[in-house]
Amino acid sequence: MTRAANLAQAWAMARTAGYVTTETVPPGSWASSPASRAVMSANKGRDTKPERLLRSALHRKGLRYRVSARPISDLRRTADIVFTKARVAVFVDGCYWHGCPEHHRPATKRAEFWQEKIEGNRARDADTNTALNAQGWIVVRIWEHEDPEIAAERIDQVVRERADGA
Repeated sequence: MTRAANLAQAWAMARTAGYVTTETVPPGSWASSPASRAVMSANKGRDTKPERLLRSALHRKGLRYRVSARPISDLRRTADIVFTKARVAVFVDGCYWHGCPEHHRPATKRAEFWQEKIEGNRARDADTNTALNAQGWIVVRIWEHEDPEIAAERIDQVVRERADGA
């Protein structure tokens, strides 16, 4: 079987299984194509691999926490991990979405849109930090590329210091 025939068969199987559709972009959608819409729709808002690894490391240290919760009920911001009694909110920031200085690579397509998006995320992160700090919370931000064991140690230290000081 030739490579072209193999690819044609694979695409036919994917269409039959429903993995590939002839979906069009709805009017007024932000997506530039059905493919970009599918990719963006598949991005997870919670329970990402870096979050799960960090939560496992924290659990092994004996820490208990709330997942994907609002530290302050009237603030529309959700922290990835919340230690309610210690008043510690942990955010696991994605390198792309939050503009990691080490790993962020600017988009080449629709560069202006994505630059504004990332800058908006950074501004919202700073606003969240300020709002939580004003209410007596400690904010810990972890980059997705950080070693979960080292990050868990850092969080453990903050949580235990807050518990001892309370």
